[in-house]
Amino acid sequence: MIETHVHFNNDTLERDLPGVLRRATEAGVTDFIVVGFDEASSAKAVALAEKDTRIWAVVGVHPHDAKSWSEATAARLRRWATNPRVRAIGEIGLDFYRDLSPRDLQYAAFRAQLALAREVQLPVVIHCRDAYDECLALLENEAADIPLIIHCFAGELRHAETCWKHGWYLGVDGPVTYKKNDALREIVKATPAELLLLETDAPYLSPEPFRGKFPNEPCRLTHIRDTIAALRGISPTDLDALTTANARRAFSLAS
Repeated sequence: MIETHVHFNNDTLERDLPGVLRRATEAGVTDFIVVGFDEASSAKAVALAEKDTRIWAVVGVHPHDAKSWSEATAARLRRWATNPRVRAIGEIGLDFYRDLSPRDLQYAAFRAQLALAREVQLPVVIHCRDAYDECLALLENEAADIPLIIHCFAGELRHAETCWKHGWYLGVDGPVTYKKNDALREIVKATPAELLLLETDAPYLSPEPFRGKFPNEPCRLTHIRDTIAALRGISPTDLDALTTANARRAFSLAS
């Protein structure tokens, strides 16, 4: 399995990284995509990827930190993007749930990073919370030419259908295992096989039976995999093969 969204650049996981990696490896997770959310975490993601061939980096500024966006930030992201260990720009987007940055600044940082991704020819990892209508409208109008991964998909069926139409990948996390999340399970069941990705968002979003327990770890990816395999009526082994191939294609990873 490939863990397509994890935060080893979070202090909680970083403190016990050898143990986290050992447990993940024992669970069958072979590669890890560490995603940045600000300059410091992006720098950590790159450093981790340079030290361990199992780790790949994604660099970007989360909408929470959009108020810190500057040309200097853009220059650093552009420089990191030339590193072959960096496989995408992200996680970027819109977050109208917490509104930790003003919405006009969220839009500005989002558009600037989409332009950067187009310039450096990398895919984009999208963060979207309580802003699916706005986020997908912007992407349809301004980024239809960029390969996209919709991280931790939590939209409605109509939003998923927009993603499917454009060939955008859906990242599926712990919430697919939650007891009252039937709507998400129906979407995941209907998603075209070639657009599914497995992710944990660790240390966040622990799946059942660990819901609410912090920190989450990549070793728990098996619970997400097993839930999706059962939904789709295939074996966990077949889902492993399918989502691993999707991840290698989405992030241009060598097999």
